[in-house]
Amino acid sequence: MSEVPQEEEQKKGVSRRGLIIGGGVAAAGVAGFALLNRGGGGNAAGDCVTTDLSDTEATLNMSNWPEYVDEDDGDYVSTLTTFEQETGIDVTYTPDVNDNVEFFAKVRNQLGACQPTGRDMFVLTDWMAARMIDAGWIQKLDKANIPNVDKNLISSLQGVGWDPNREYSAPWQSGFTGIAYNKSLVGEVATMDELLTRSDLKGKITLLTEMRDTMGLMLLAEGADPANFTSDQWGNALEKLSKARTDGQVRAFTGNEYVNDLAAGNIAACVAWSGDVAAAEDENLVFLPPEEGMMIWSDNMIVPVQGMHKTNAEKLIDFYYDPVQAAKLAAYVWYVCPVEGAQAEMEKIDPSLVDNPLIFPTADFLASTHNFMALSEADAAKYEQEFADVIG
Repeated sequence: MSEVPQEEEQKKGVSRRGLIIGGGVAAAGVAGFALLNRGGGGNAAGDCVTTDLSDTEATLNMSNWPEYVDEDDGDYVSTLTTFEQETGIDVTYTPDVNDNVEFFAKVRNQLGACQPTGRDMFVLTDWMAARMIDAGWIQKLDKANIPNVDKNLISSLQGVGWDPNREYSAPWQSGFTGIAYNKSLVGEVATMDELLTRSDLKGKITLLTEMRDTMGLMLLAEGADPANFTSDQWGNALEKLSKARTDGQVRAFTGNEYVNDLAAGNIAACVAWSGDVAAAEDENLVFLPPEEGMMIWSDNMIVPVQGMHKTNAEKLIDFYYDPVQAAKLAAYVWYVCPVEGAQAEMEKIDPSLVDNPLIFPTADFLASTHNFMALSEADAAKYEQEFADVIG
């Protein structure tokens, strides 16, 4: 079993996976996606015509997750500042993507009506980016303006089903969903079955409120492929989850706060996101891939309809696919770097990070990862509601 212990000089970050499903928020999220599915004032792909003002306006408005970019610090010049200096483009960077559903609610009415959102770029998780692309709410990128993406995007992130030629998206960072445990309290928790059944863990575990992360691991525990599962396999995995909860194995379903409980000893083990565990800077906390496998995800740069500075956005995308800039960013955020060549550049920045599998995973490390199947809007609403019913 490959462990990833925490080391002293790790950079802080926050989770990119915080999707709250349950109660009122679940209902709002499912209802919102249902509106997207049946139109809800939405435009079909190609119906919304957007004028690019990049030639006359050297500005760019970008929405991203908190603590997801490096910052100027003394003599250190951040990647965003370097971009502004090199291009003359003034970037308004707003960390207002707290979770996918919440951000969707902020922008869906404008996107559906082909109106400006006040943003030229979003950074959203695979499944949400896919939904927006499918709805016709995202502009196609000009490949001539982003040669570094085709040249340097790592092979494991090429050819995704929802954007097979990366015509609409470019990954910002990626990460993993696996198991974390506090080694000062319990021995290694190597499988999902152990997490859900071991007597020494009863009432001392948490699972994630993000359906694709928790149920992806549950499907793997059932021997199913999260990227291609049947309704029966889904039902079996959901039944196993329901039993674990009924048996009192699960203390709670949580968002980011599980890390604090794990460090404090309130829980002994949990389903976890790689970056959150790394950010805890606690030598007792260990993140590892379950023997059944782990989930992998990406957050993606996309340009919405009525994003008025698409060419400027493409310049920023191409800039971050320069291995030098990608390495600087990766050294700060501690997530999987999507850029080929950044690992070699990391030798010059921080040699201790060159072989860190949370940033530069090996082929063996990636072999244990799985994506979640692309869902129709009807299936997504159904599965999300069923999951919400189980977790309460």
